[in-house]
Amino acid sequence: MIDDDEADVMDAGIMETDDIEGSEFEAPAFDAADELESSAGFDGMDDGEAVQAEGKPDLNLIMDIPVTMQVVLGKAVMPVASLVKLGRGAVVKLDTSIGDPVDLIVNGRIVARGEVVVLENEESRFGITLTEIVSPGARPQRAKASAA
Repeated sequence: MIDDDEADVMDAGIMETDDIEGSEFEAPAFDAADELESSAGFDGMDDGEAVQAEGKPDLNLIMDIPVTMQVVLGKAVMPVASLVKLGRGAVVKLDTSIGDPVDLIVNGRIVARGEVVVLENEESRFGITLTEIVSPGARPQRAKASAA
């Protein structure tokens, strides 16, 4: 007769059939590596893909995620009375001069700085030339792009 402890061991696939007298029970073959592989979802991967999964993360999974990019040209502070008087053609003086670096902000975080340039092929459009990549440790938690 099998007691409860032996039944639990059999269910876990640990006990061999020779250990149980008069039993027709056959313990399932158990390979820890196969179990880990299938539970982690790596079935069907070749060795190259498995190395990628074990070593570095596969960045291709995130390459299509859209991000919001902003370039802050400058800021201006004015009373509401001046703001409501603005009309078409009004010029708002910013606190940034030509040649001053501007911040490149991605999803609310400053990731680089650069200089504003006029695009050669499209003279009515601007771009920025990157002059500095901000290291991850030096990045502020959230850029204050919309702050006054």
